[in-house]
Amino acid sequence: MEECISVFDMLKIGVGPSSSHTLGPWRAAERFLSELRSENLLASTEKVQVDLYGSLSLTGKGHATDLALLLGLSGQDPETIPVDEITTITTQIQTQKSIRLGNEKSIPFFPESEIIFNKKFLPFHANGLRFTALINNNTTYQATYYSIGGGFVVKEERINAKKKQVLKCAFPFPIKKATELLAYTLQENKTISEIVFENEKSMRSEDQIHNELLRIWNTMLECMYIGCHSEGILPGGLHVRRRAFDMHQDLIGLSNYNSPQTWLEQIRKTEVKFRQILKWVSCFALAVNEVNASLGRVVTAPTNGSAGVIPAVLMYYLVIENHQAGAKEIKQFLMVAGEIGSIFKKGSTISAAMGGCQAEIGVSSAMAAAALCELMGGSPSQVLIAAEIAMEHHLGLTCDPVGGLVQIPCIERNTMGAIKAINAAELALATDPKNVKVPLDKVVDTMWQTAKDMNSKYKETSEGGLAVAVNMADC
Repeated sequence: MEECISVFDMLKIGVGPSSSHTLGPWRAAERFLSELRSENLLASTEKVQVDLYGSLSLTGKGHATDLALLLGLSGQDPETIPVDEITTITTQIQTQKSIRLGNEKSIPFFPESEIIFNKKFLPFHANGLRFTALINNNTTYQATYYSIGGGFVVKEERINAKKKQVLKCAFPFPIKKATELLAYTLQENKTISEIVFENEKSMRSEDQIHNELLRIWNTMLECMYIGCHSEGILPGGLHVRRRAFDMHQDLIGLSNYNSPQTWLEQIRKTEVKFRQILKWVSCFALAVNEVNASLGRVVTAPTNGSAGVIPAVLMYYLVIENHQAGAKEIKQFLMVAGEIGSIFKKGSTISAAMGGCQAEIGVSSAMAAAALCELMGGSPSQVLIAAEIAMEHHLGLTCDPVGGLVQIPCIERNTMGAIKAINAAELALATDPKNVKVPLDKVVDTMWQTAKDMNSKYKETSEGGLAVAVNMADC
């Protein structure tokens, strides 16, 4: 039976710029500290070294992997850390050459020599990292983790252990493939979001589901709001100018508001012609990913690099399509999106280091298309068609970040993924399911095969494509 992946596994609150290169290593550092505590070794730890491998090494600097490790090892949490304190905390560690391990014990720490960037790849996954703790009795404790995309972190033995362990949760409707999901909707006469809700209720109360889904949405909304009201140059050395601010100023005009929610209400009153809609959707996506690029707080959806697609499409529905929509529709959208994302994670990958950008923007576009289609009245079959259409037209998309930063072409790609999602939903609504030639499961399989066939230099290594054609001097 397949593992159960919750909506809250697919949509996680964290800090940018990358779920696999920032949030994943951060979480791995937290897990390493937890292991040290469980072995009663943290108090006797004298030194820690971290070795990064493969894609984590090749583009780690641009993705702030080293800074995420400093934050994780010092006991900070990505969901709650005040983002304006990140630079202060990391600079202090780098300057003082000392870290307060797990916020419990200070040890000497020299980031330039104790975070080691190894270009070689470990065999299990492209994003490997190994922690080594020197204990005061002159022994060592070592643990190796893999950041597999979307903030998920595993150990290699997970594969064998998974075969022996019973399910970690008991969904009433366990789902691996889209065909299984569709069968449940027919069997139970429910929508996809209703099936997902029943699964989520096996893990937490209805109030918890309600509150957490709205917390996720409010984080997305705040992220768009911050991005639309922040100007200047993004960090990292590419000198990329923020564009959401200027675009937003042109669109919003002289509207008065004082919070993200009143801002949303004011957008509902603006002009809605085709060009304005394109600009608003693009503006929302740009805003999120500019916040992400500046180490701001975003929701991995399913990754940080693709965090702008789902908020932009949901915001489009709220401010353009349905002005009466509220909490009910927001929860419905997020549950459908999360389920579609989990199907791709189980059947393929959501890691650009494994599958290129089709695994990030492609998956997020499919998630958003499916969710929008259900809100627009699509049947479960049409919802799956929307996801298929969106992914079909992202197949083979490479990941080639210039300078190893989640900026060029990553930020703009979120606008494209959002627009494609809206288009895919509309096409699906106009499609009779009995005439469909390409089912979603076939596209998931094809995406995974394409990922395996793709040259490694197009998988988040910055060794091919735009990352080579455009260098720092050009910027």
